[in-house]
Amino acid sequence: MDVMGDKTTLFETGRFVQPSSREDTDTPDEAGEIADEAAEELRQRLAAEAGDVEAMSVLGAMLLRRGDLDGAEPHLRAATAAGDRAAANNLGVLLHQRGYADEAAGWWRIAAVAGSAAAAHALGRHHRERGDEPAAEYWLRQSAEQGHTLGAYALADLLEHRGDAGAEQWMRVAAERGHREAAYRLARALDRKVAREAGGDNGVQALDEVEQWYRQAAARGHRRAALHLGTILEKRGELKEAGRWYLTSAKDGEARAACALGFLLRDAGDTENAAVWWLRAAQDGDGNAANALGALHAERGETQTAERWYRAAMDAGDVNGAYNLGLLCAEQGRTAQAEQWYRRAAYAGHREAANALAILLLRGGDETGAEPWFSKAAEAGSVDAAFNLGILHAGRGEEQAALRWYERAAAAGHTEAALQVGMARLREGDEQEAERHLRCAAGGGSAEAAYRLATVLDARRPPEPAHELGEPVHRRSECEEWYERAASRGHRRAQVRVGMLAAARGDVVEAARWYREAAEAGSRNGAFNLGLLLAREGSEPEAAGWWTRAADAGHGRAALRLALVYARRGELAEGQRWADRAVALGPGSVAERAARLRDALRQELSA
Repeated sequence: MDVMGDKTTLFETGRFVQPSSREDTDTPDEAGEIADEAAEELRQRLAAEAGDVEAMSVLGAMLLRRGDLDGAEPHLRAATAAGDRAAANNLGVLLHQRGYADEAAGWWRIAAVAGSAAAAHALGRHHRERGDEPAAEYWLRQSAEQGHTLGAYALADLLEHRGDAGAEQWMRVAAERGHREAAYRLARALDRKVAREAGGDNGVQALDEVEQWYRQAAARGHRRAALHLGTILEKRGELKEAGRWYLTSAKDGEARAACALGFLLRDAGDTENAAVWWLRAAQDGDGNAANALGALHAERGETQTAERWYRAAMDAGDVNGAYNLGLLCAEQGRTAQAEQWYRRAAYAGHREAANALAILLLRGGDETGAEPWFSKAAEAGSVDAAFNLGILHAGRGEEQAALRWYERAAAAGHTEAALQVGMARLREGDEQEAERHLRCAAGGGSAEAAYRLATVLDARRPPEPAHELGEPVHRRSECEEWYERAASRGHRRAQVRVGMLAAARGDVVEAARWYREAAEAGSRNGAFNLGLLLAREGSEPEAAGWWTRAADAGHGRAALRLALVYARRGELAEGQRWADRAVALGPGSVAERAARLRDALRQELSA
């Protein structure tokens, strides 16, 4: 049974005898201890030769601890014959070490019947190793109930193996008595239970208990407990203490802790030391650390080194290694190799590799080959793959199938999918559902969703109330906030709308700013409105420049404005040209006015 090196004696003398072999450079204190031990051994030997049964038992235990089996055996046999139960237990230990397991069990039985908890523990383990679980449980329970820590742990281990509900009780008993592996395993069991039943105050209390047991085991040198304690602290934001426990665990040889410490250092901006710990973990076979090293070298442009570490991760059994190799090859334009690595990872169940493979195939024109991989990735939980399936079906005109996949991706938090669902619901007239999805998408950062949501809210907005003097009282509405959010993210139509709202408030400077931003980004409406604003402020030449930009982009009203400008200046031919342009661009009311102006200009030119 693995007790992770707990210092719990099998012997019942209560004495711990240090090995006699020392280096020649012993300190004075060590030399004094050796002298004391030698004196104690001599005293026990003299008493044993005088027939003292307890001295025989103690001397036998001392020699057994030192590895002097030949010297210990006669003393233990003599004490056992005189009825010393500790000697019977230790004689069993000696015989077990010599390879006489059945004879050892006989002496352990004698000692256990006489009340030795240590012997009952040893006998229980003997029976378990031979597959006799009922006998093992009987003797381990005898040991545990007598307060033997290792007996409690071994009984818990046996019951846990059988799925018995009593396992946790005895694991807790052993942990409370200081058994570090019991504390670790109790913490793991409680941790899993919390994960299954998370929520509420009970969940918080259970997490506190989990941390308590991890901490107890870690404090006693359990490296995996230190790793899990570090993870809990890191999640809670206590990074300094988390780092200390990761370091403790990593120094004890836990590769996962070295890897986690590397990520902690990287997040703190210390990539050099992060790489040191990742290297240590990767050399110990940690695939995650190898992937991290690969990514670090890839960022530095050291693609060959990155590839070597990704391969190392793959060799360590980490499927991310193959996926990352695919990404690396794709970035370098090595499409055939990228496909090869994506396939390897995808066949191993890597959902993002399956999605990447499908995209690669789709870009190559193989829609038939891409769809099954999108489906496989989506079924495995890839949100991007679900969204991509929606795009695939929408491209075929299969709107309902597309909507199902969009809804699935949106439910998992995909911003663009939520936008697509919102738009679909708007087309169906389900404004309430549309608003819900648009809010999700807008909250996720979609400028288009913010704009669409603003238009929905704008349509519901009642007319501005007037105060006593009949002037409108402006109150900032929610729809304006969404327009502004969309505008600040570069949405041109939202920028125009925010400009219009500012102009309505009389804030010409703010309106001009938003119109100009939209116009410079290519918005013809922004350019037209900016021209109107400038013309009202008396800057008609500059206004004409923006109207020209809008008209060239297909804005009929801007073309009509230009026709009027040139007509007033007496440049009738240029005015007629822009009037013709306005007639062609429309809409109907603009085309009608432009046609009348064009005809009038023709008459002037022909007069």
